[in-house]
Amino acid sequence: MEANGYKIKPGPNLIRADLSGADLSGANLNFANLAGANLTGANIEGAHLNLANLHGANLTSAKLISANLEGANLEGANLEGANLIMARLQGANLSFAILSSANLSFARLQGANLSFAILSSAKLFSANMEGADLEGANLSGANLTSAYLFKANLTGATMPDGTKHD
Repeated sequence: MEANGYKIKPGPNLIRADLSGADLSGANLNFANLAGANLTGANIEGAHLNLANLHGANLTSAKLISANLEGANLEGANLEGANLIMARLQGANLSFAILSSANLSFARLQGANLSFAILSSAKLFSANMEGADLEGANLSGANLTSAYLFKANLTGATMPDGTKHD
């Protein structure tokens, strides 16, 4: 594996692992492969998951406060009801992810891919979504108070009031 021209040692291989309810707070899981893993209700607060693969993982009700998920692949992941307050998700792939009722207050989502993500009733209070791709995302009932959406792509997104964005 390479990143910015440097050879990177791959992280732990935890494909489809059952880590439901596990305490992974502060863990170093950079570059880990957690595709399809069950992390339901896990405590992942302050963990490092830079460039980790969480494709299709189940993170329902997981605690990810201040977790570092920069560049992580969360495509199709289920984060329903997850607590992502102050999480760092810059450049993360959250396309087709389920984030219904998730708390993303103060999260950093600059340049993140949230295309076709389900963010219904999500809390995005003061979230930084500068340059994020929200094409086709469902934001119905979401709280976008003080959210920073400069240069965000909202084409076809369902807005909090139920209207479609042009």
